[in-house]
Formats: sequence, structure tokens, C-alpha cells
Amino acid sequence: MSTEAPTHCVVQTTLPSEAQAAELARAIVSARLGACVQVQAIRSFYVWQESAHDEAEWLLTIKTRSALYPALATFIRAHHPYQTPEIVQLPMTAGSAAYLAWVDANTGPV
Repeated sequence: MSTEAPTHCVVQTTLPSEAQAAELARAIVSARLGACVQVQAIRSFYVWQESAHDEAEWLLTIKTRSALYPALATFIRAHHPYQTPEIVQLPMTAGSAAYLAWVDANTGPV
């Protein structure tokens, strides 16, 4: 088993509308902070400010390099409508070499 830190990750965040999710997804890809962003309709159950919620949301699944996570998290916070947005990093422990090379080629400096 490798002791090296994963070089790639998936980052997730949620948005309250499809239009806002699409706008943020496009901005992330344009800024080259993510190679691909998938947008899915979901239903979230949670407690916020002592009140239970059952809401439709849109999940963004962002494929990127681990080194870009700090910049991506800052970008999401700056462009997100929620007071406390979900920003979760999930390390990729393995993946297709060709796919990961594509992620590398499509993230980072323009």
C-alpha cells in the first residue's frame, strides 16, 4: 500500500437551484479549478438553525488535483449563496491513468 498522499480528489458542494449550480460549475471549469463538474438533482434532509429541513438541492461533483483544493474551496466560498456551504474533499486513491492525466491537463494555470 502506498503511503503517498493522493494527487487527485473529488470535491462536493450543493446549491439551491439548477441555474446556480450550472453557473458555479461553468465558473469552476473556466477557472481551471476542476476538469469536470457533474450536476445532479438531490433531496437533502438536515437541521439548520434549530429547524429541520427537507429541500431539493443540486450536487456538484468536481474532479480536480489535490493541490488545487485550497484555491477551489476559496473560489466556492466566494461564489456560493449559502452562509455555510458544503465543501467536502474526497481523495481519489486510484483511477485510470489516462483519466487522471486528462484531469491534470485540464486544471491549473490557463
